[in-house]
Amino acid sequence: MSTDTAALADHRSFAEMADVVLNGGQISRDDALRVLNTDDDQVLTLLDSAFRVRREHFGRSVQLYYLKNAKSGLCPEDCGYCSQAKGSEAAIDKYPMLNAERLMDGARKAFESKARTYCIVASGRGPSDREVDHVCNVVKGIKQEFGLHICACLGLLKPDQAERLKAAGVDRVNHNLNTSERFHDEIVSTHTFQDRLKTLDTCRDVGLELCAGMIVGMGETNEDVVDVALKLAELQVASIPINFLIPIEGAQLGRPVTLDPRYCLKVLAMFRLTNPTTELRIAGGREVNLRSMQAMGLYAANSMFVSDYLTTPGQAAMDDFNMIRDLGFEITAGDYESEKLLEQFQQATPDGCGSESNSACCG
Repeated sequence: MSTDTAALADHRSFAEMADVVLNGGQISRDDALRVLNTDDDQVLTLLDSAFRVRREHFGRSVQLYYLKNAKSGLCPEDCGYCSQAKGSEAAIDKYPMLNAERLMDGARKAFESKARTYCIVASGRGPSDREVDHVCNVVKGIKQEFGLHICACLGLLKPDQAERLKAAGVDRVNHNLNTSERFHDEIVSTHTFQDRLKTLDTCRDVGLELCAGMIVGMGETNEDVVDVALKLAELQVASIPINFLIPIEGAQLGRPVTLDPRYCLKVLAMFRLTNPTTELRIAGGREVNLRSMQAMGLYAANSMFVSDYLTTPGQAAMDDFNMIRDLGFEITAGDYESEKLLEQFQQATPDGCGSESNSACCG
């Protein structure tokens, strides 16, 4: 890059960044850092540019996800952000893998909530072969009865386990990077960043879609956040969930942390500009950290969870439905349209509350 070209890039506006992306190009690392470091009074301008990219590739559609925590606690890993980790003193439910009836019940609730994707999540370093067989058997039943898109989050996977999940009908595997390679050892010591990349490679090799994202707010720098965004662009994952840390009392990173909602919007916009064609999901912590600005996140992101998270509750599904409708956006769930979904949901839940505590996970 010539000196003149570099100087122009240094002063590239957000609109010009969007133009580059919409013309098939990529923004630079410096551009991505400028997005995160921009003044708060530029957030609306930034979101306008991010929305241009989102609208080009996803229109006004919103994909809904529903999560079920299939196995809670009992984990030998020491991930500092997790209430289920080894050494955590958080007051959470702990139980082994749920039986088929309870996992099918979760799928039924996902279907009734008009989620396109049902996420089956299990704590632990990785599943036993018996647990994989159990998930495979349940997935076959879910596919037959509800036809849902299935994402499994089971930890580190061996090649034969990934093959069995694929053969059973699992569409996608979630395995988050969580943070940058540089910062990884600051939050966990029982597995490496390379272990996570290996599982993603293993799943890709057998034809599974990849879902991988990060957790913002663990003490990482803006450089770390950009590193994750660019690494996920390199990996060409199908879906990116962005979690904003929820400090849970008793977890290693359970101390109070305040994420500015405007910063959260900058993160979402940066991920949209660096991963323009990838499904971008607002995941755990949106209610706590985006607060009254949740709806604005959907100008960059195009999917969200309509359920609770790991060991923390989400907002009522009716509030999510209304938020999407008020934006003028549409829920994508098979052949249903958002207004029809809203009408059906209101009839099914006259009190306006469609959320229950199911100890689901943000993946």
